[in-house]
Amino acid sequence: MSEDKHHRVMILGGGPAGYTAAIYAGRANMKPVVIQGMQPGGQLTITTDVDNFPGFENGVQGPELMEKMRAQAERFDTTMIFDAVTSTKLDKRPFEITCDSGDVYTCDALIIATGASARWLGIPAEKTLNGFGVSACATCDGFFFKGQDVAVIGGGDTAVEEAMFLTNFCSKVYLVHRRDELRAEKVMQDQMKANEKIVPVWDSVVEDILGEAGKGGVNAVKIRNVKTDEISDLPVTGVFIAIGHTPNTGIFDKQIDQDDAGYLLTKPDSTATNIPGVFAAGDVQDKTYRQAVTAAGTGCMVALEAERFLNEQEGDATRI
Repeated sequence: MSEDKHHRVMILGGGPAGYTAAIYAGRANMKPVVIQGMQPGGQLTITTDVDNFPGFENGVQGPELMEKMRAQAERFDTTMIFDAVTSTKLDKRPFEITCDSGDVYTCDALIIATGASARWLGIPAEKTLNGFGVSACATCDGFFFKGQDVAVIGGGDTAVEEAMFLTNFCSKVYLVHRRDELRAEKVMQDQMKANEKIVPVWDSVVEDILGEAGKGGVNAVKIRNVKTDEISDLPVTGVFIAIGHTPNTGIFDKQIDQDDAGYLLTKPDSTATNIPGVFAAGDVQDKTYRQAVTAAGTGCMVALEAERFLNEQEGDATRI
């Protein structure tokens, strides 16, 4: 049986952006409610070592970081709901959110922090070796492959950017692409060609990733030449999947302005969307940086803006 519940502010998504928004909203006595989705903590829950989040001089495990952020939000009277949103109605206030459980919620301000999901190849080893040599973020994990040989899979801007970044640490970076030319911008291709550490592997697709979780991790990537069907192994210790990300915006059914890739559009220097009272933070509106710390930063911004919006609506000029 469904339940009808109204809240002043609701947050969709339980990653760095959503939890940070909850911390700030809770401290403003807004009593936020977070619908965490089916993966509370977001992408960091499948990340092992996080060495680039400020405040952890020896690094921190991704799940541990998310647990700490969740607990901090709960300390400030945040209600956490383990459920998945299936649809939203944003054409009028209060906004309406329907969940997989059948529960229906309404709110006066809505914060969207549903994030983005990395696109994967669909190979079982991507899951079993995730965090043990397989990654979708060179900026996050490249540091761990100092002096090693790695492979980047893809042929667009993201793949070339990842490959270029990895040359700061790695001895050799194989760029595996199914065609014999890249889709990346010409200037990026020129930069890549000038980098002796990057070795293109043309006309090739990944058949499998070899290795064992917890016991050395990745040791090779098995590739197939699409023209000759020849199978070969590239000896690498890391595989970076760089075929893009998909923002988790399907539940908004084009109600909110989006770019061509589906990322939510926000106003300049703001987290406000085209719908008054609806705000977006984190990877759902950031296709450039996609870092935990930048997501957390926009989580702060979105809570401040939501609080000010509600105060204006309620005739209270008080600010955080």
